[in-house]
Amino acid sequence: MEYLIGDVAKKMDINASAIRFYDKKGLLPFVKRDEAGRRKFEQQDMNFLEVIDCLKKSGVPVKDIAHFVRLCMEGDGTLQERYDYLDNEEKDLEQKIADMNDKLAFLRFKKWYYKTSVEAGTEKIHFVPGQNLVAPDTKDKYQAELKKVDDVHDLIDFK
Repeated sequence: MEYLIGDVAKKMDINASAIRFYDKKGLLPFVKRDEAGRRKFEQQDMNFLEVIDCLKKSGVPVKDIAHFVRLCMEGDGTLQERYDYLDNEEKDLEQKIADMNDKLAFLRFKKWYYKTSVEAGTEKIHFVPGQNLVAPDTKDKYQAELKKVDDVHDLIDFK
């Protein structure tokens, strides 16, 4: 069975413009075209698109995705290289996730800081007495409160 770009976009939940972009950047050398130049996708192309879309959304540069696609097109002689490539991308993505989780944790701390300040009518509740300086134990207080709740949003969101 063959699919047109609109069919693929709907089936894969990818914008048709993204698929055209991938094609323009050389990421879809496997896609056939009909006499009128329209892309004709086959079922096996969906796996390639899924991998390309995943890598793109993971922040992998297009040139690196193109290299990976070329390796795929070369066949079994590149299996180990493809595995190693994905292994490295996995490590990079895990690091990005860890970094983002750190940023999310800090953002939640700041929400708690401001929520408790709003409730008190002043952020001075978090200051060293008599100074305009956040008390060094403020994060510790947040962490202690965090341990008492099952859902962080119960602590940081207004009800």
